[in-house]
Amino acid sequence: MSEQAGGDSGLGGLVDKAKDLASDERIDQVAGAIKGVAPDSVDEQVDALADKAKQANDR
Repeated sequence: MSEQAGGDSGLGGLVDKAKDLASDERIDQVAGAIKGVAPDSVDEQVDALADKAKQANDR
């Protein structure tokens, strides 16, 4: 348990890894894939969610 208090193996390391994987480019790729299989009626909501995810990256 002491490993979770710091270093890359703890929660902070997981958060950093998630931020790296959730780049703006990757968010756009995922949104595009969702819009490719979902009905056109949800495109606006997918775009809004992608924008929120990108804003979270800026923090």
